[in-house]
Amino acid sequence: MNVCMAHRGWSGRAPENTMAAIKMALEEPHVRGIEIDVHLSQDGVPVVIHDFTLDRTTNGKGYVGDHPFEELSCLDAGGWFSPEFTGEKILSLQEVLEVVRGKTRLNIELKQAGQLYPGLEEKVVEMIDRYNMQSDVYVTSFDHESVKKVKLLNPDLTTGLIIMGKPVLVHEQLEETGATVLSMAYSYLTKTFLQEMYENGMVVIAWTVDDQEHIRSTLNLHPDIQLCTNFPERVIPYL
Repeated sequence: MNVCMAHRGWSGRAPENTMAAIKMALEEPHVRGIEIDVHLSQDGVPVVIHDFTLDRTTNGKGYVGDHPFEELSCLDAGGWFSPEFTGEKILSLQEVLEVVRGKTRLNIELKQAGQLYPGLEEKVVEMIDRYNMQSDVYVTSFDHESVKKVKLLNPDLTTGLIIMGKPVLVHEQLEETGATVLSMAYSYLTKTFLQEMYENGMVVIAWTVDDQEHIRSTLNLHPDIQLCTNFPERVIPYL
């Protein structure tokens, strides 16, 4: 069955990765997954923000990892989107888990890049285990070594590779990392490729699909594809 996943929460209607966007997605029963992005603060707290820097989505400046969580949590992460969201803050992963637990699936993208955030994988896995949400999350990343590490830390977690493009040897990459989710830019997906993935027991997420025609055509590729979008209201009529 096709699934609508809210990209960074309902980020077409509220500032991305904030509590407002996440709660908006939770209130819509047709949204059956929420994607968020996780970095590590200077003092080792997993925090929810997309960019490696603060400049675009907050009133702060500089790299996320150069600031302690107490400082990050005081920044305004909503006013850039609309004055009505002024005061929305950068969340910790713990805050998101507490709100989402038992309500929907959470796709946690680790914004790891080499050794930029030593300990990120351990802290995220520990947090998921603490809230007993092993069966409620996907842990994904563009950094495939990071994905492999998560699977080694907890083999019971569902992990996924994020890919821009359509590489050869994708089956070998999935096997090497232990991943069973493939999150791919939607424009590279085909019916044949998807059929092959699902026959091999994989879950496929198409990102980030916002255009109405692209939503329709992507959903038509396979009945089980999960579609990640900033605008769930555009996807829901097709479900």
